[in-house]
Amino acid sequence: MADAGSRAFQRARLQKQQKKAIDELLAAARQALDGRRMTEAQFICSQVLTFAPDNAEALRLLGMSQLEAGQLSEAEITLGRAIAAGSRSPELLCNRGAALFRLGRFADARELFQAALVLNPKHMVALTNLAVALRRLDRHEEALKIYERAQALAPDDADIWYERGVTHTARGRISDALRCYEQALRLDPRHVDAMVGQAVMLILLSRLSAGRELLDKAIALRPSNHEALHHRASLLLRLGDLPGALRDAEAAVAAAPAEQQHLPLMARADVAFAMKDTGLAVSLAERVLQSWPASARAYIMLASCRVAAGDIAEAVAFYDRAIAHAPEEHTAISGKIFALEFLDGVDVADQQAARRLWWERIGSTRPRRRLERIDTDPQRRLRVGYVSGDFRDHSAGFIIRPVLRCHDRTAVEVFAYSTNAKPDAIVDEFRALVEHWRDVAQMSPDELADCIVADRIDILVDCSGHTEGSRLAVFARKPAPIQVSAWGHPTGTGMPVMDYLFGDQVAIPEQVRPLFTEKLADLPCLITREPIGLPVSALPMLRRGHVTFGVFNRIDKLSDQAVALWCRILAAVPDARLIVKHIALDDPAVRQRLMARFAQHSIPPERITFLGDSDRTAHLRALDEVDISLDTFPQNGGVSTWESLYMGVPVVTKPGNCVGSRMSASILTAIGLTDFVASGDDDYLAIATRFAAQPELLSALRAGLPARIANSEAGDAVRYTAAVEAHYRRFWRDYCASAGAA
Repeated sequence: MADAGSRAFQRARLQKQQKKAIDELLAAARQALDGRRMTEAQFICSQVLTFAPDNAEALRLLGMSQLEAGQLSEAEITLGRAIAAGSRSPELLCNRGAALFRLGRFADARELFQAALVLNPKHMVALTNLAVALRRLDRHEEALKIYERAQALAPDDADIWYERGVTHTARGRISDALRCYEQALRLDPRHVDAMVGQAVMLILLSRLSAGRELLDKAIALRPSNHEALHHRASLLLRLGDLPGALRDAEAAVAAAPAEQQHLPLMARADVAFAMKDTGLAVSLAERVLQSWPASARAYIMLASCRVAAGDIAEAVAFYDRAIAHAPEEHTAISGKIFALEFLDGVDVADQQAARRLWWERIGSTRPRRRLERIDTDPQRRLRVGYVSGDFRDHSAGFIIRPVLRCHDRTAVEVFAYSTNAKPDAIVDEFRALVEHWRDVAQMSPDELADCIVADRIDILVDCSGHTEGSRLAVFARKPAPIQVSAWGHPTGTGMPVMDYLFGDQVAIPEQVRPLFTEKLADLPCLITREPIGLPVSALPMLRRGHVTFGVFNRIDKLSDQAVALWCRILAAVPDARLIVKHIALDDPAVRQRLMARFAQHSIPPERITFLGDSDRTAHLRALDEVDISLDTFPQNGGVSTWESLYMGVPVVTKPGNCVGSRMSASILTAIGLTDFVASGDDDYLAIATRFAAQPELLSALRAGLPARIANSEAGDAVRYTAAVEAHYRRFWRDYCASAGAA
């Protein structure tokens, strides 16, 4: 009996000693954790767990150290064991939920945050974490209700106001988000995250200067804030400051933790693309997709790079993947619309279906403007507004400028709404052509719509369509009684609120007109271009002894079918040479890829000359070395066709099924040069080789082309603009008649 008592006493003594040792070890582990010595804390906890595998405190401390060290999977398991061992507190539940959240298991994390709130309904960390988890599950309305509960407990907590702003941002509620960010900054004027959030909203509203000021302030307060840096990089890129954008994008990548690299990397990819380094842009986008497979922005970048390289089918596939991940991403939908213009086999029905998708998901959701009572005198002077980002040195600007220059000011009062954030050397020339100039680049869609309503515009003309810088979201609000799509991207918008589309019988044949949402109004030619004013050179073929063909079009227009046909022409005319010129050819990757496409058809590199960027005069003078231009297809040239003709160089074209594939045929028909319009590939080859063998005929044609253009209604800016104004007057009379009948 005495022996048994002695053994019991010894066991109790050992247990007491063991408990003391464990308590000392746990105290040391806490100190290590507080001192952020995670490896040491984990080692100490492992010692405790060797003797006491279910010690809840050792499991908790080990799990916390793993969480702090970024060992998320291990932390989640260890903290789960701690909870099972009896350490069930709101804090521990929240910590395990945090590990699950960072692992992307948002639904599981939500359950733990909710369990913590059962234990303590007023636990602030559980409330705010639950709201963030709900937001990541796209349950935004539920998240906002949780934030309201948190704010009832802490109404002056700037962080909660900031998080509410983030939630409104995710829902696209810009005004609500701005209100929350502003309140957060009133409570904490140095709240950097709220500054960044507010800046992003202001930039979305095109208030670029105000957004820039906030980003500058945020970065001054916290120079390593990667969100502020990558947003400023994007803004600087938009403003044309490439060196500044590169600096900020690289700093953002360097500052962002591994799990938050995707947005800084995309900002860096955007800069690389702008600097014509598509190889780097592709590499960065692919890197993003490795860790963020649902990044619509990365797919859009890959699509843009494929378009730049002329790989249109791949580009459309990438746009489709972006749309699948972000169904309301307007950049992806508009990008696909534009890319489809270049894809062989696409018809008008396919293109208009893509435009209707934009209207259904984007345009139709915009609130319509209510117009004041309108003076419906059918004979009064009309107030016509042109909306464009291309009142500058840009091909679309060259199309619009002759119309602005030649308007009859007794009949038309002209307003120009310039959405261009990067004015260039000739913007003042456009400004001088109109009575009312509005710089609206920093206006939100609502602000611009209000401005147009205040100007009492009768006819509002969109000159951009679905191209970069488009303001179709403004037209969706219908701020003018009559709206017209014209010139810059005259292929239809898919918008029921766009009343008319300028076209011509060649570009838009009768059989496809029912597919357009707009009413068609025909001009002498789909597009025009004012005289260039440079003298036409002598035919280079006469001094070189061989014909030189030229392709002066965007690289994305150089389809495989077109390249193959040009190679057939070069094979049929063995001494012929080809000049290809476009700004994208300054990118070595693009140049090498294009050369490889010619090499596939056994065309040696010495027969092809690649030319890159140059100023406008040098670009036009490069046509002095070209005898015959070869048009691209399925997307034709437009302004490039006019420029070639003005420089005396005829253009061989092959019209297709869509508006963009019939532009050159439209121009050549308008000036009576239908001999260069082919009926198919073989005819295209025959035309090119036939005229290549007739230098005397080419020489005479070259000398007479400028006069031929000037004598046509399509090339005479005064007559062309008179036709435009005649349509405006007809549109207005029809509107007045319908308004009177109503």
